Amino acid sequence: MSERIYVGADHAGFELKQKLVAELKKLGYEPIDVGPKALDPADDYPDYAKPVADAVSRGVVQRGVLTCGAGLGMSFTANRYPHVRAALVWSPEVAELSRKHNDANVLVLPSRFVSEAEGLEILHKWLTTKFEGGRHQRRVEKIDR
Repeated sequence: MSERIYVGADHAGFELKQKLVAELKKLGYEPIDVGPKALDPADDYPDYAKPVADAVSRGVVQRGVLTCGAGLGMSFTANRYPHVRAALVWSPEVAELSRKHNDANVLVLPSRFVSEAEGLEILHKWLTTKFEGGRHQRRVEKIDR
């Protein structure tokens, strides 16, 4: 069985989300698209960040992906949930560090500041980078205390 990954966006991230969902399928993952299903300029980012963060927080899935214009609203919302480490990422290098050092379990992409190609490159790096553990494990554990 392939890994399920919850994915959500607001109107600003809608187009990028569509590409991310297709890419996840292509890579053999099972994306669970929490919406929106159609572009709605009046939608609100918490409506899509919450189901993704909740699923990761409760252990329904190990990882999630969110996107909105600047990525800030999604990351603020997701990081309110226990055990969620949502990383706002704008480059493959930051994606790698978010996984290696912080064990980020939610990727947040700023759709207005990364191209589609950059977003896909970031996604790939984030999916394939493993957590280093060691001294970083101690630090991650302190987050939830």
